[in-house]
Amino acid sequence: MRRPFFQWLMTQRNPVTSDEVENFANAAFYDTQFPKQSDDFDLISRYLEENATYLYNMSIFDQAWSEYKASEE
Repeated sequence: MRRPFFQWLMTQRNPVTSDEVENFANAAFYDTQFPKQSDDFDLISRYLEENATYLYNMSIFDQAWSEYKASEE
């Protein structure tokens, strides 16, 4: 079983950055409703589209998801 996306995303946090994935990770850290135990693309994507005002472009999630998948190979 692979680790949840949120757990991987937290490894990308960096408080002094301009990288979009790192900014996404920094903001997601404060999102108490984020589906933290999920590794399901559709569930997380739907959640972000409907609730994550801090994610201004879903292509950032797509990039993060690609990096997540590559890290699990």
